[in-house]
Amino acid sequence: MTDKTILFTEEMRKTHTILIPTMLPMHFKMISSILNASGYKTELLDNLNSRELTECGLKYVHNDTCYPAILVIGQFINALQSGKYDIDHVALILMQTGGGCRASNYISLLRKALKKAGFEKVPVISLNFTGVENHPGFQLTIPILHRMLYGVLYADLLMLLKNQCLPYEMNKGDSENLAGRLTEELAAELAHTKRLKYKDILKNYLRIIEAFKAVPCKRTNKVKVGIVGEIFVKYSPLGNNNLEKFLIGEGAEVVVPGLLDFCLYCVYNGLVDTKLYGINKLKSGFTKIAYRFLIKKQKDIIKAVKNNSDFTPPGYFDHTRTLVKGYINLGTKMGEGWLLCAEMLELVEMGVKNIVCTQPFGCLPNHIAGKGMMKPIKEKNPDVNIVAIDYDPGATQINQENRIKLMLANVKTSDPLPEKEPAAARS
Repeated sequence: MTDKTILFTEEMRKTHTILIPTMLPMHFKMISSILNASGYKTELLDNLNSRELTECGLKYVHNDTCYPAILVIGQFINALQSGKYDIDHVALILMQTGGGCRASNYISLLRKALKKAGFEKVPVISLNFTGVENHPGFQLTIPILHRMLYGVLYADLLMLLKNQCLPYEMNKGDSENLAGRLTEELAAELAHTKRLKYKDILKNYLRIIEAFKAVPCKRTNKVKVGIVGEIFVKYSPLGNNNLEKFLIGEGAEVVVPGLLDFCLYCVYNGLVDTKLYGINKLKSGFTKIAYRFLIKKQKDIIKAVKNNSDFTPPGYFDHTRTLVKGYINLGTKMGEGWLLCAEMLELVEMGVKNIVCTQPFGCLPNHIAGKGMMKPIKEKNPDVNIVAIDYDPGATQINQENRIKLMLANVKTSDPLPEKEPAAARS
């Protein structure tokens, strides 16, 4: 943070609206609701025209810049230029992990673009857990973080079950509508319940599962397609040209690892650093506690899905991290690092043999850890079908979709299909 950085002050907390960029709609809805109930005023951006936002971003960011950065910066500036907001009473927030690439550097890039666009007085808040930046008017307290965690867990479960119902639903829109309604209800509960009790969290897991079990579905043999890659283009419909919607339209069932896995990856890397480099020794004890805490929460969700439904539960990170042995070193952690390879291997182990690896064009770390690992994975798993799709301002959606169609056309008849109905044609 430089002396010229516009800080988000305590006074701004009372007067400013904080704009949140798009990525994971259900997850960010939970987070936004929690922040609003904690004394902030936030708003999720809904300007989602990818071509318009790309063109806006390219006016203020070099075209060699990472595609997610162009989109996020374009979305922010497009919103500020829309006339919808009082520029003197608006702030922006950007998530950072403190690692390489966009995780640390995009906030400076955003501020430079804002200055170029004439919005240099708009404060940019860094949402991080590593002390990258600190703003006196924006503090993530333990209670806020606690609620955010359960927001991520709820949204991961909603995303998991929605994806397993959506391709088979008998009434189009049931799964999306249910997920949207539950997101609103759970977000409000997280935001306004005075004291969260874990027994109530567990009850809500069952509530979510039972709700999706009641969705009328007709199970048919559909190809399962996994999505991995750089976090923004993996999750954001804006970043991947509505990839999930396209795959469902092509008759596939989409499988996407949850956000909790990325959170666990970030935490576990702290333990790896201590082991490899002897750094953060003082913090390693707290990191171990945090890791075990998160792993226990993930195990509870897996148990709830297994014991109360025929849905496929999420992967177990403590096992997933071991899958990369013999493929890639755990010290490889630029971009999505070894997690990219681990998630592909997790999908293969789950029987998902068709995988789309999404990556911003020119993203060297993810090309190495993602596209670079495709050959060794295929050599040890010859029945796996992986295609790497680049996303950048110059890439056409039709070319991306044609490559995916080619992958689907090459699906082998030996690919595993459901042997039983995970939730037998419900009515």
